[in-house]
Amino acid sequence: MGLKTKLGFFFTVGLIAAHASATDIAILRNGFTIRHESRAPLGDTTRLFLTPDGSSFVDVRTAEIDRIEPDLTPSAAPAKNDEAIAILPGSSPTPATAPASVPPAAPPAQIRVSVTPANVAEVVGAASDRYRLDPDLVNSVIRAESGFKVHAVSPKGAQGLMQLMPGTASKLGVSNAFDPAANVDGGTRYLRELLEHYNFDLIKALAAYNAGPQRVEQYKGVPPYRETRLYVASIVRDFNRKKLAQQKAAMAARPKAQAQAKPQTQKSQGQRKPERASTPSAAARTTPPTGN
Repeated sequence: MGLKTKLGFFFTVGLIAAHASATDIAILRNGFTIRHESRAPLGDTTRLFLTPDGSSFVDVRTAEIDRIEPDLTPSAAPAKNDEAIAILPGSSPTPATAPASVPPAAPPAQIRVSVTPANVAEVVGAASDRYRLDPDLVNSVIRAESGFKVHAVSPKGAQGLMQLMPGTASKLGVSNAFDPAANVDGGTRYLRELLEHYNFDLIKALAAYNAGPQRVEQYKGVPPYRETRLYVASIVRDFNRKKLAQQKAAMAARPKAQAQAKPQTQKSQGQRKPERASTPSAAARTTPPTGN
């Protein structure tokens, strides 16, 4: 790349970043929102800078961004993250433009069950369906909170798979935080409530789950705690990894499906009888599309 080309590239990126210097909100197609100071295109992704100095950023596929809106709410600069993180969101949450409130649900019966990975997957799937969240996101939270240890207890007293504090568990109607079904139901419900409260801003919701909503309100974003910054980055990275793996598996399956369908198509074409001269052509038989 020549010197003029390099200068032109950086000048273009500079103009884009300068154009988006005011705090904006990126509204993703799955409903998540990300507040950022500036942004710049990088191939098929867009880099959203979370801090004015550009030291912390999030890479999002451009196709996943529905629109950009100005942030009309005054807020302080987000806390600096220890590392850059990328988000490849799923499609489960309700769009932020019209978030659907989830009515309070009665806590599940406090039944002691034999805990196996299959049981955990079952309760996560049930809670995710109930509160309309991606089960991969819930699993990523459980992994960061307890490492899937049902009887985990933190030094601060948080309990169970999703590490519910006794006060939070009581408000959610969870009487036994060591019951996997009750714990995951309460934790997933709480995560959904936080997402709704922060207009589906995933970063803020995760920060509030870890440090408490009062700290997020105090700092207008991710509080400057190393534990919280690493916690948010860990969940987003794990969630991103799962989505990438699913996409790669889907892409790898396409050629196989096409290869299996091709011989059948060729066989059916070989058995087709030639059309008579009086029969309209395929193009003539096709009804012209209407609308746009």
